[in-house]
Amino acid sequence: MKKILVANRGEIAIRVMTTAKRMGIKTVAVYSEIDRHAPHVKFADEAVCIGEAPSNQSYLRGDKIIEVAKSLNVDGIHPGYGFLSENASFAELCEEHNITFIGPKSKAIKIMGSKLAAKDAVKTYNIPMVPGIDEAITDVKRATSIAKDIGFPILIKASAGGGGKGMRIVEKESELESQMNRAISEATSAFGDGSVFIEKYVTSPRHIEIQIMADSHGNVLHFFERECSIQRRHQKVVEEAPSSVLTPKLREEMGKAAIDVAQSCDYLGAGTVEFLLDADHNFYFLEMNTRLQVEHPVTELISGVDLVELQIRVARGEKLPMEQNDLNINGHALELRVYAEDPLNDFLPSVGNLEVYQLPIGDGIRVDNGFEEGMDIPIFYDPMLSKLITYGKSRDEAIQLMIKAIDNYKIEGVQTTLPFGRFVCEHDAFVSGNFDTHFVKNFYSPEAIKKKFEEEAQIAGLLAVKQFIKDAKKLKLPNY
Repeated sequence: MKKILVANRGEIAIRVMTTAKRMGIKTVAVYSEIDRHAPHVKFADEAVCIGEAPSNQSYLRGDKIIEVAKSLNVDGIHPGYGFLSENASFAELCEEHNITFIGPKSKAIKIMGSKLAAKDAVKTYNIPMVPGIDEAITDVKRATSIAKDIGFPILIKASAGGGGKGMRIVEKESELESQMNRAISEATSAFGDGSVFIEKYVTSPRHIEIQIMADSHGNVLHFFERECSIQRRHQKVVEEAPSSVLTPKLREEMGKAAIDVAQSCDYLGAGTVEFLLDADHNFYFLEMNTRLQVEHPVTELISGVDLVELQIRVARGEKLPMEQNDLNINGHALELRVYAEDPLNDFLPSVGNLEVYQLPIGDGIRVDNGFEEGMDIPIFYDPMLSKLITYGKSRDEAIQLMIKAIDNYKIEGVQTTLPFGRFVCEHDAFVSGNFDTHFVKNFYSPEAIKKKFEEEAQIAGLLAVKQFIKDAKKLKLPNY
């Protein structure tokens, strides 16, 4: 594999290219008109414009991407995450044109792309499942009967869903019909598939995921867990590895279950198996993401591996260079997704110009970044600017380093999730490890951050006055 095209943009495109270049592999970037001067375009060895700004005219145009790949004699395509990364048709298109898709085979993408098909595939492995029905349902009367059997609250979920779309929590029977209709409508709009199913709503859940990697020689390894319970709108914002609540025994059980899930669909490459962990530390299979995850850096830091390099090696047909017993957890890592969103206004996207954009640096600080000072934030794509990652010998050290890194990350022109990240890292629930996916609902409010800003401003004012009086006395000014 001498040349790789990265079918993505921003920080993940640069992240993949960095490893490819280190491996001596040439890189090709694709970009939309609005991304013409983006860092990932300048970072690549070659770059080709594939369309207008909207993703359905550029980054989602698999036909154009294949056309570019063939014209430049590309050997492999890395899809990153988002866009075409879990598109089985695109994986098949790569296969048809003898271009290596750096990811799983299309069959595995199809199976795990449907939550219902995924549950059916893993049934024979006796992996714990959340109580519910494992088939699509549209009949309200039948849904009501099922809900009564498993008990309220229940969760209505889109089979083809993700990111919280097509998902509704139903607390009581009277809400079921309206919430079900909303879920079906939203799922149809977002995914073109209105299939929904019902399962028991796990109260006080933690979101734990296991990173796996599988080669074409029958080897499947897990690279431990990531805790992803700090979420807003069912989407992750803060992740860490390892989890503060998993025992070695539970970690081993969940790792084995994740490997079984991968084997159930003849998996190849990097993937993530997601679980819910209840208050009694029972775990339940949730879904599998058939791609590299946004939060993969925390796993890389605690395990000492380059997951992108392993993806490329596996795609080339190589055997994984390690065994499960070779892998150990060393230290602790945190990741904050730095979104151009306003945490004081319901995390709504914040569009503007990066008038000031300076990254924090130092030992134990990693920033996977896709922007530069002076750039505008495009309205057409996910508003994530970068991922801020810190690594320490202990969880406390990683948290304190994250607070320091947030303070040294200078951004002006748009609102970001940096203040929210600081709020999380300083909150007793997070520091103690006693939190779940309801952290934002239970503890966060815009007023909390505003209060913190006011307190810091007051302290800064008092220090300034104190310094002024001290300087005035030295200069022997009147009245001092």
